Amino acid sequence: MPILRNAKKALRQSKKREEENKVVKKAYKKALKDARKGVEAGAKDLEEKLKLAQKKLDKAVKKGILKQNTAARYLSRLMKSVKKVAKK
Repeated sequence: MPILRNAKKALRQSKKREEENKVVKKAYKKALKDARKGVEAGAKDLEEKLKLAQKKLDKAVKKGILKQNTAARYLSRLMKSVKKVAKK
């Protein structure tokens, strides 16, 4: 445990930030998972799920939880799978 006052404050801040980051991280992971399941199942509301996944990824990038290229890669792979299913 920290002894100095500023170290105690830093610990409080890091715990608070960790909780906020977990919420955003869980949201984009759930959105990606739902979109992937929608692609496999051929869901009718697939476009809505894709928009939500993109929105959650962009928010994670904005907050610094994900790097921009990582989010772009996730979205690119998702769209690639959508197009593959659409052709069939």
